Amino acid sequence: MNEENLRKIQAITEAALLAAGKPMSVDQLRELFEEGERPARQIMEHVLLLLEQSCQGRGFELKKVASGYRLQVREEYAPWVGRLFEEKPQRYSRALLETLALVAYRQPITRSEIEDIRGVTVSSNIVRTLLEREWVRVVGHRDVPGRPAMYATTKQFLDYFNLEGLDQLPPLSEIRDLEEIGREIEKNMQAEIEFESPARDAGDDDGETSSESSTEQTLH
Repeated sequence: MNEENLRKIQAITEAALLAAGKPMSVDQLRELFEEGERPARQIMEHVLLLLEQSCQGRGFELKKVASGYRLQVREEYAPWVGRLFEEKPQRYSRALLETLALVAYRQPITRSEIEDIRGVTVSSNIVRTLLEREWVRVVGHRDVPGRPAMYATTKQFLDYFNLEGLDQLPPLSEIRDLEEIGREIEKNMQAEIEFESPARDAGDDDGETSSESSTEQTLH
């Protein structure tokens, strides 16, 4: 394929990623083209590499996450971009972060197992918030009396934290306790740049003691 065609495919890909507002896979990008002009998968991957290189030195980057590729503002420009929005960003309680961390590292895991590890009851608001945000989902039921639901993380969870897979999470051997896991997830949250001004999250009202510190979600 000649250079002119590659530039055209790159421009179409860039336009599609800007308009989509969500990650797109290689196959989804290829489907944008009519069958007769559809680039081979190898060519599309090469175009994405060219697009990534063209973003060097610019305020945004091409990022590969679990669901595909997306264009996003670079982390270092978050403080300035965040000033575009009048509403304060959402805040997540330490209880919610610890619960999310346990699902991420111990999945599949039941609510009672989370409670046994944390030593406190998991609020229904926390579970509802994680399910509504599609960060966790029910993947089955434990074969014990009551058949409790088992929770695992989703592709949306990986996308939100700029991860391609769970293998990119810090190894548990490097994390000593739940508080440290919470700090690690908080750090990942603070690396995000949100282009929408979100409403107050139910995770704030988690029903646990007010001494639980809350952490601020930055914009992505």
